[in-house]
Amino acid sequence: MAGTAPPPQGRPIGDSRAEDGAPGVVASATRATAVRASLIAGAASVLLVVAIVLGSRLLRDFDSALVPYAVATVFLTFGVVYRYVVWVSAPAARRMFVQGWKAALSWENLKRSPAALPKMIATYLGFQKFLGARSHARWAAHQLIFWGCLLAAAITFPLTWGWFTFTSASAAGPGYEMRLWGLRLFGFDSGSFLGWALYHGLDLAAVMVIGGAGYFLWRRMRDRAATTGQRFGYDFLPLLALITISVTGLLLTFSEMFLHGGGYEFLAILHMASVVLTLVYLPFGKFFHIVQRPAAVGMQLFKYTARRKGSDDQELQACKRCGQPIDTVAAVDNLRATMRDLKLGFDEWAEYCPRCKRVLRGTAYLSNVKRGFK
Repeated sequence: MAGTAPPPQGRPIGDSRAEDGAPGVVASATRATAVRASLIAGAASVLLVVAIVLGSRLLRDFDSALVPYAVATVFLTFGVVYRYVVWVSAPAARRMFVQGWKAALSWENLKRSPAALPKMIATYLGFQKFLGARSHARWAAHQLIFWGCLLAAAITFPLTWGWFTFTSASAAGPGYEMRLWGLRLFGFDSGSFLGWALYHGLDLAAVMVIGGAGYFLWRRMRDRAATTGQRFGYDFLPLLALITISVTGLLLTFSEMFLHGGGYEFLAILHMASVVLTLVYLPFGKFFHIVQRPAAVGMQLFKYTARRKGSDDQELQACKRCGQPIDTVAAVDNLRATMRDLKLGFDEWAEYCPRCKRVLRGTAYLSNVKRGFK
């Protein structure tokens, strides 16, 4: 075991010598980031409008009844891109983003572990196996919400933009054709299983979302661990929004099938309002982690390849106090660089294992704080 090294003496946060953190410099950088994010978000919104116009064949396939939904997706695009650019501009997120893309596009990583990236996309992003370690019920509920929302978006967005259209194959008969950008994809019978599945795809997505969101809503009202720090706007509102969209969507189908269209107009307006408000809210609430999650896949790949390289080349960082391996040298260096970007004056602590950090903090407490009470 190595000798007990003294704890690092980093410059405290908020030290007046940290000239780079002066209020004027920080405010100027924040304004520059906001302007850059606004320009990029505006460009993305314009591109979406152009794609809608071209994809709907100059609006010939665009349904005017879906204008509010289409406008909401344009606002959604602006909000998502704006917040994503602001998020990536932060030092820690920018480093994670860059390292993730480097790991994903690295030819050396592809040769060393060709199945690593597809595996992580499937397990970490698609099936989210890391949630199963917390609770199987939470994992199942999260899967229902994830795949339900993904199915609903895959159906709703192209239809809203006029990219997908369903047209009658003939003046008489139950045949329909599905077209993408005006090009025929396939034909189907409205009475077949495929026709039923296409017609009720959104209903299936609504049932899945209600199951998952209902579980989380029940848990937040009953589980003491979940109720401790929850907030209405951040924790409850997203679940209520998903349930409202799903329930009103199912009621539209119920009205058409069993009530001969009774109350359909009111339900359609209620459903449209809930969808539009949720899309506008999505970039600025808890839902934004949906957009952030793919970036985490790249970082997981970076850690995985660094560990693989460390296990092969023995490039492991040893704790400065006890000598036990902490992580790969690349991972520790990346953490220290991020801490320096954030103007944290104690990045040397990254070279100590968690146990030694606790020991050093406890020793410092006994030597400098507890001593005064003897």
